[in-house]
Amino acid sequence: MKLNDLRDNQGARKERVRVGRGIGSGLGKTAGRGQKGAKARSGVSINGFEGGQMPLHMRLPKRGFNNPFGKDYAEVNVGAIQKVIDAGKLDAKATIDHAALQAAGLARGGKDGVRLLGKGELTAKLSFVVAGASKGAREAVEKAGGSIEIPEIVPASEKAAAKKGKTIAAKKAARS
Repeated sequence: MKLNDLRDNQGARKERVRVGRGIGSGLGKTAGRGQKGAKARSGVSINGFEGGQMPLHMRLPKRGFNNPFGKDYAEVNVGAIQKVIDAGKLDAKATIDHAALQAAGLARGGKDGVRLLGKGELTAKLSFVVAGASKGAREAVEKAGGSIEIPEIVPASEKAAAKKGKTIAAKKAARS
């Protein structure tokens, strides 16, 4: 094989179709766009337009509420944690936190941390550091002899004030 013989396989590269180049090309005049109107023009999108009739997406009722202040927790059941420990993917002696659960493939997402839920059986003595836990999860962990620690979450405004060396209480006292 010679370097000057190198070329792509047949059909690997496809040249673009040049439309509107005369009747003989097969894509002349209207260039494959049919006849006049908004659909024949460029840059016009009429998705959802139903000829003046109220479109379906506007006829259907609105439903639900999206809470802008809602927390995003990765919810993990204690039974699932027990299965992973039995499989040997999680160390029962170490403290179990968000990073450990993600590494084991249990906690997906959850930008605000992990919340433990009480579904399933827990037999191993475990210590957790999580953002939250249900009543059933607390009971299951304590029954197995483990512990749950929930660190206090400091709001972003207080973190920023702490960086500057001031607290929110000090700011309020200075105002009054």
